[in-house]
Amino acid sequence: HVQLVESGGGSVQAGGSLRLSCAAPGYTYDTYCMGWFRQAPGKEREVIAAISGGERTKYAASVKGRFTVYKDNAKNTLVLQMNSLKSEDTAMYVCAASDSVTCILDPGWYEYWGQGTQVTVS
Repeated sequence: HVQLVESGGGSVQAGGSLRLSCAAPGYTYDTYCMGWFRQAPGKEREVIAAISGGERTKYAASVKGRFTVYKDNAKNTLVLQMNSLKSEDTAMYVCAASDSVTCILDPGWYEYWGQGTQVTVS
């Protein structure tokens, strides 16, 4: 069983920044694909960023240039750095992991999910 635990959400003003972290104890996170998706009330789930086992990254158009996903090897965590936040970024952000080395931005690609952390931009 893979456990994913997010942290770092909160409230921020538009234009500000937040950093989300995802801990995955026992998961070989540096080998497989991991990503972040978000879901806002009334909207579909959206995978916004992913990083493969080879650390190739992919981003949804809605966040490209503003968000950065990377693996912090020293802390064994997945990080999502979010800059230039907008009100439309308000959502529950969830860490996800796959049994595949490569990544695609499709929720169905991921087998494991965290509980999520709320991000509110006003």
